[in-house]
Amino acid sequence: MSIHTLPRVRRTAAAAVTTALALALTACGGDESGSGQAKTGGAGKVTVTDATGTEVEVPAKPAKVVALSEMDLDSALALGVKPIGLTAGRGQKGAPGYLAGRAGDIPVVGAVTGPDIEKVLRAKPDVILAGQLADPKVLQQLKAVAPTVVTIGKDKDWKKALDLTGRVLGKQNEAKTFLTGYENKVAALEKKLGPRAGATVSVARYSAKGTAVMQQGVFISDILKDLGFKRPGVQNERGQGHSTPISDEDIQQIDGDWLFIGTLAAKGKDADLFAELKTKPAYRQLGAVREGHATEIDGSKWTSLGGGLAALSVLDDIEKAMAK
Repeated sequence: MSIHTLPRVRRTAAAAVTTALALALTACGGDESGSGQAKTGGAGKVTVTDATGTEVEVPAKPAKVVALSEMDLDSALALGVKPIGLTAGRGQKGAPGYLAGRAGDIPVVGAVTGPDIEKVLRAKPDVILAGQLADPKVLQQLKAVAPTVVTIGKDKDWKKALDLTGRVLGKQNEAKTFLTGYENKVAALEKKLGPRAGATVSVARYSAKGTAVMQQGVFISDILKDLGFKRPGVQNERGQGHSTPISDEDIQQIDGDWLFIGTLAAKGKDADLFAELKTKPAYRQLGAVREGHATEIDGSKWTSLGGGLAALSVLDDIEKAMAK
């Protein structure tokens, strides 16, 4: 089962009333559902096609942006735009750990389970970056607040999401420059890795539910593919969800030439349990552990939705661990 649950609204009476008011105001101001208006555009506005194929009219230079996924937050910051509202990262009370220095003071307007419509409305955004949100009722409520763009496609490709976000925020050139910089950094790292560039690399996350490996079709697997790494076992396959649970009895399945493993938070129950795992014989007998090739990672960066800034930081982590 996927760890990404379908977004839902925190349904409080106040939120319902406020949303109804927003819907009414929007209905008076214009027909949000009409495709003609979006296609023609108005002064100071542009039309973009989001990840679902829907055309959305947005301000040419939006100043107040709400980011409803970790990837949206990452993309906006990568392009030099600081959102006025964000969705808390997985296992976090606010921004993902790796973005805390840049986004720690941004108000939280939702959780992984979905946005708080009342808080989004109070933020008065010019545009809403809706990540991979698919609930039509929630999307309708958000569109009543501000132009809403689904930025993440079914393939969860962070590069496509960054490009789309660049068009939404009027930062197309910045997005292109960022992606070129990423490709150059990948090429440079491949050279530094030398023969290790062909190694088998395993990525796992530990939590109270146990160990889970990252399969194909997720952010970190795309990064490792760009570097030409091999993957062990089921990590070569596309999973039904974001990650695949592995029992402690089968923990050898996370082994590889190199192992990157960690928890979503550096402190707390999951981190304490991971510390216990590292003392168990089955873990200590893994080849990567015996060879000193196991690296503890920030799971909020490596094993969540990711984004451009996460990608650059992951490349740094790999270089520190493997390019010696």
